[in-house]
Parts: sequence; C-alpha cells; structure tokens
Amino acid sequence: MTPEILIQRLTTTKEFLDRATSALTEEDSAFKPDDDAFTVAQQMAHIGMVIDWFIEGGFGEGFTLNEEGTIPGHQEALQEVTSLESARALCTKNFDSAIKTIASKTPEDLFEMMADNAVMGVAPRMAIIDALEDHTAHHRGSLSVYTRMLGKVPPMPYMDVPVEA
Repeated sequence: MTPEILIQRLTTTKEFLDRATSALTEEDSAFKPDDDAFTVAQQMAHIGMVIDWFIEGGFGEGFTLNEEGTIPGHQEALQEVTSLESARALCTKNFDSAIKTIASKTPEDLFEMMADNAVMGVAPRMAIIDALEDHTAHHRGSLSVYTRMLGKVPPMPYMDVPVEA
C-alpha cells in the first residue's frame, strides 16, 4: 500500500460524500428526524470532526476516549453546529489535512502497527483509512435518508447520473 493509493481513497470518499449530499442546502441545516438525532449540519460536522480523531488515533497520540467510550467534548461541540455550509467547510478542511498527513508518510510508516487500543485493536496505521471510509459511508447513508425525508432525491454517490424524483 502506498500513500498515493490511500490519498486516492480519501479523495474518492470525499467526492462520494459531496455528491450524495449535494441536494441538501443551507436551509436544511436544522432538519432532524426526531429529537434524539443529529441535525443535517451536525451529521456533516460529525463526519469532519471524526476525520481528525482517526488521523490522531492512527498517526498521533492515539485515540482519545472518555469513560463513556466517546470522544471527549464531541457531543458538546456538535451542539454548537447550526450551519451545513460551515460543516461542509470543516469536512473539506479535515479531509485536506488527512491527505497531507498521509502524503507525509512512507509505506513503512503506513504498515507500522499501532499500539493496542480500544478502537482499532492492534492494526497497521493505514487501517484508519478503512475505518474513516466506513464511518463516512455510514453517515453519508444517514444523510441520504434525511434527504428523502425532506422530499428530495439524494444523488447516486458513485457517479454523476441524472436523478428523477
């Protein structure tokens, strides 16, 4: 595995996210299906915030979790998110940052094993890209459901195709 392949996977993951959520607009920012769910803007911000968390977990100081097994301060930070536009900007910034981090690594760095941890166990550092892709796809799917609930058609994430309502 090379940094270039992982960078392409990150780029593609971001493209899929952008395409699949392109029907959502700033006016949709506060929509959520029920009181216990994230809003559209919070879902997008969550994706962006967790990118940094995965990169730090794989290539920095490790995965930080609180006693409840969640990311410290994450829920509180999400409560402040009200704009889909700013959440999209956060995703772009953090995908770009992840790409820069991966670009700075050698294949040997990517295959180096992480210390045993509660999130990924013992795995090569590059495994965080798999987890990041899966996490983004999970929330991309949730946002597609939100799009439908708003009476819109979510575009196919994998290619530009005409969409009929």
